[in-house]
Amino acid sequence: MKNEKPNHIAIIPDGNRRWAKKKGISTRKGYAIGIQKFGDVLKWCKENNVKMLSMWAFSTDNFKRDSSEIKTLFELFKENLKKALNSDERNKYDLRVRFLGRTHLFPKEIQKMIEKAEETTSKNKEYQLNLLLGYGGREELVDAVNEIIDEGVEKVDEKTIGNHLYSRDIPDPDLVIRTSGEQRLSGLMPWQTSYSEFYFCKKLWPDFSKKDFKEALDEYARRKRRFGK
Repeated sequence: MKNEKPNHIAIIPDGNRRWAKKKGISTRKGYAIGIQKFGDVLKWCKENNVKMLSMWAFSTDNFKRDSSEIKTLFELFKENLKKALNSDERNKYDLRVRFLGRTHLFPKEIQKMIEKAEETTSKNKEYQLNLLLGYGGREELVDAVNEIIDEGVEKVDEKTIGNHLYSRDIPDPDLVIRTSGEQRLSGLMPWQTSYSEFYFCKKLWPDFSKKDFKEALDEYARRKRRFGK
């Protein structure tokens, strides 16, 4: 087996609601446990020298869910952002935090916390966590095209589009992991994942373990990436 590790992993943490129902607990608790798992994965990335992690935390489609569920998620976002801002973990791990998506659609209080988190971690360079919040792949492309139009660009090429994505200064994911057994990307970074490797885990997100993460890394190491060549 080649000893190759991905530099950038993107994860679709699917299955929180199904897991909560299966366990007979509230959806809120299921989401809370799922969010805590983000911290576990960050530690696993550090242990395996994976420098960048992107987590899909809230999609644009999630805005269509029941208002009470959305309210619950917003409350959990605030609680966890507050904990993160008051913690020294980000500096201990030299972790930069970025938010990608239509964050302007979130309540003002959350927007301010997002800005604060990005500002206070902006000088950290060793590791990076990208949280996809209010994110949709089609919406990202639409926003990129509208920016290009507004700038009056006459000729568009791949570089032009890449420079207007939310992830314009972020390397493409090497490996995409999705939990819950679903085998699709559901709009995750359609432009950036053209040559990413995919790994689908049958476990629901809260059950995703360190062993599962290591199996994904091992599978990645076995593959030969050709990038279309």
